[in-house]
Amino acid sequence: MTTTDSGPGPSGWVVGLASFAGFMLILVGMFQFFEGLAAVINDDYFVVGRNYTYDLDTTAWGWLHMVWGAIVLAAGLGVLSGRVWARVVGIMVAIVGALSQFFYIPYYPVWAVLIIALYVACIWALAVYGRDEAVGY
Repeated sequence: MTTTDSGPGPSGWVVGLASFAGFMLILVGMFQFFEGLAAVINDDYFVVGRNYTYDLDTTAWGWLHMVWGAIVLAAGLGVLSGRVWARVVGIMVAIVGALSQFFYIPYYPVWAVLIIALYVACIWALAVYGRDEAVGY
């Protein structure tokens, strides 16, 4: 019986970090979707203090969060499937998502900062390993 050994597989760290990033993107995508849904259902729920530079329409921002949450969730599913392109898309989606949460800080500050931190963790987890390891994953 012959066995073909293609060499050592990806390290446990690679698989663990990719799984972490995929699940976090799915989780953050769901968070953003429900955050947007709350803004669409009751646009008076999020109240901003006066004299804030970025005054946004809460309902429109809620719809954007719902759509963006679905995109982030899809990127997380792609990362979990082991696709190399999904890793790049996941990093780009996390960067844009973190920037969008920056504008949401005056409406819900603790939540927005928490989501930004989760996005940063996803960016780190997706960027920490190289292309060769990702292909082996």
